[in-house]
Amino acid sequence: MTTTLIELQHSLDELLTPSKFNDYCPNGLQVEGRSEVRLLVTGVTASLALIEEAVRLKADAILVHHGFFWKGESPIVKGMKRRRMAALLANELSLLAYHLPLDAHPSLGNNACLGRLMGFDEWVAVGAGGLVSVGELAEPITAKGMLQRLRALTGREPLHIGDATELVRKIAWCTGAAQGYIEEAVAAGADMYITGEASEQTVHVAREEGIHFVAAGHHATERYGVQAVGEHLAQAFNLEHRFVDIDNPV
Repeated sequence: MTTTLIELQHSLDELLTPSKFNDYCPNGLQVEGRSEVRLLVTGVTASLALIEEAVRLKADAILVHHGFFWKGESPIVKGMKRRRMAALLANELSLLAYHLPLDAHPSLGNNACLGRLMGFDEWVAVGAGGLVSVGELAEPITAKGMLQRLRALTGREPLHIGDATELVRKIAWCTGAAQGYIEEAVAAGADMYITGEASEQTVHVAREEGIHFVAAGHHATERYGVQAVGEHLAQAFNLEHRFVDIDNPV
């Protein structure tokens, strides 16, 4: 079955409410392709590798978390940007991208999906824009035990700052490059803060504030929201949906 590109974008805008966010990029349709959508490909980032795989699969549209046109970047279309856009346009392939709205959705967002996969049934959103989630485990576990959960979930070794033998119970998390929110986790009284990336100063904050810090991978922590939204759309419109995971070690 097919739907129209306009209907697909309207549904995404209603679901993810991008107008509520002051984001670093435009959310919604970024590159227009064919008007009908039968096969939707989802992925984390609109890289050339993802676009080429979508072309091979004969997709009609791509939905990603990291799209194009970020604030502060050059508007000139050349080099890498030209190659990506040329591949989309030559194949009439639409690109839709949702950044912060895809992080924050209460049930399908990156934070919500990661929380469920880590074993949380409920949590609260705190901090700037409600982008940090905080939940409590039914029983405390060692930091090592939480690291083992993350390792099994992401398939990679997380970076941990802290004593792995200490018990943790109140956990805060925000996917992607959200290391700057560590002080929001501290303010929320969390024992551990989990995100995707680390900065040099994050280590000092964690040590001096006495909070466990974990960087589990930007790409690895943000694989789940776009899949969940893709499945939601597939059911709503009876579309074919394929998630394509282009490996990224960061």
